[in-house]
Amino acid sequence: MSDLIAKTAIDRRLAEIITPTIEALGYELVRVRLMSGKYKILQIMADRPEGGIIVDDCAKISTAVSAVLDVEDPIEDNYTLEVSSPGIDRPLTRLKDFDMWADYEARIETTELIDGRRRFKGFLRGTEGDEVLIELEDGKEPVTIGLQFDWLSDAKLILTDDLIAEMLRQKKADPAFDASAFDEIEESEGEEPEAADTPVTKH
Repeated sequence: MSDLIAKTAIDRRLAEIITPTIEALGYELVRVRLMSGKYKILQIMADRPEGGIIVDDCAKISTAVSAVLDVEDPIEDNYTLEVSSPGIDRPLTRLKDFDMWADYEARIETTELIDGRRRFKGFLRGTEGDEVLIELEDGKEPVTIGLQFDWLSDAKLILTDDLIAEMLRQKKADPAFDASAFDEIEESEGEEPEAADTPVTKH
């Protein structure tokens, strides 16, 4: 499991617990984060293998994951469970994501300096082996470079008109598509995707 899906030891432990349940329902885990603060929040992003998860799917995952976590009890203290879609400007956490979203703009950060920089912005050009290919504007001519997937500390799509148009096209192709729901997403640019929240109280 990549560090982009689960960064910390507790995130990885949680991913191990919840992944079988999520996959048994026909979904895939995109990212898991346990956020500490005054109140703990367990954030889970999931998606369908072909994309297009909706709020009802998030609620179904939330119910099933809550039951598993009640049994395993890996988190001390009370917490709130949030299950959401990856959103339009989604995080890219798996190698296949970079092939799926080839030709769209993305921001990538690496754990170490690569040629004097850690941040890269450009058009994704798929993958080659274990490398993520990204086309950068470098002077007059664009240059495509390869970054080892294991070097990445963060990666996400950039919200553009082309990306919004593609997401709208995908949703229209879904028999359950509701145009009014997508209009609401467009009006809420920059906000977190809708989530199914479940407060979890320890006894």
